[in-house]
Amino acid sequence: MGKPLLWIVIPCYNEQEVLPITAPMFLKQLQTMAEHGKISEKSRILFVNDGSTDQTWNVITMLAEKDEHFIGISQSRNRGHQNAVLAGMMEAKPKCDITISIDCDGQDDITAMEKMVDCYLNGAEVVYGVRSKRVTDTFFKRFTAESFYKLMNKMGAEIVFNHADYRLVSARVLESFADYHEVNIFLRGLIPLVGYPSATVSYERHERIAGKSHYPLRKMIYLAIDGITSLSTKPITIIAGIGMLVSLAGFFGIVWAIVMAITGHTVAGWASIICIVCFMSGIQMLSMGVIGTYIGKTYMETKHRPLYIISEKTWETYERKYKG
Repeated sequence: MGKPLLWIVIPCYNEQEVLPITAPMFLKQLQTMAEHGKISEKSRILFVNDGSTDQTWNVITMLAEKDEHFIGISQSRNRGHQNAVLAGMMEAKPKCDITISIDCDGQDDITAMEKMVDCYLNGAEVVYGVRSKRVTDTFFKRFTAESFYKLMNKMGAEIVFNHADYRLVSARVLESFADYHEVNIFLRGLIPLVGYPSATVSYERHERIAGKSHYPLRKMIYLAIDGITSLSTKPITIIAGIGMLVSLAGFFGIVWAIVMAITGHTVAGWASIICIVCFMSGIQMLSMGVIGTYIGKTYMETKHRPLYIISEKTWETYERKYKG
């Protein structure tokens, strides 16, 4: 088995402040692994510009001009973190043996890549980067993040606890993953569905080196909803169960009302009627909302729209500039 050709896939959205700092760190790690004989010297670092509105793409093109190990692609518009990672992996799939996806902010331990490659060389086709602890997080961030993973698993989405999108995936797995034609992408739940031997590597997550986070609580909530509704029908099952209980309670309420009317003990209860109406309306609206979410996703799936569109590539920019 020869040295595997690695492409490091790094999604970027408005990262002009942090890229000049972390890019040399990624390059150093790539060269270190090559010097240790773990990967091919022809390995590359692929930046995926996710429709940034700042100078991120210019930074990427300048990096590509300075060093051949840096390459980049730019999406025609912002499509979100998950689609950016997917675009990078699909671009890398026919050109390399393994990919490692990682964020560009320097929070994930870059040195853990070598352990991931070791796991691959020992037979693992997928290697998940798992946070060993969350000491850098606030209590609220730690509580919500861990609750997110627990909720996802309880809802039927099989994801690796404390794993985000820092992972090694072999080209063989990506070939199989290419058969998944879903519009609603949640990679943390979809990659485990593909199967193949897997392993985990623990690492410590650090503070962001520069810039600001693009994943606030609001986006985390949307990500959780996408993950649950894309991978599981359990919410519908839960709604059906609630509906049965409410219907049963309503049946007993009707029996009680009839008995009270027959015995002449009827009470004009405006408040109780309002409470029942509000309760039933709330249950109905909640149920319709969840079911509507699934119907909406089904509608989107039938469109078969492209998940990403690559508008520029650094190597094409170079050819136009110097060879055109």
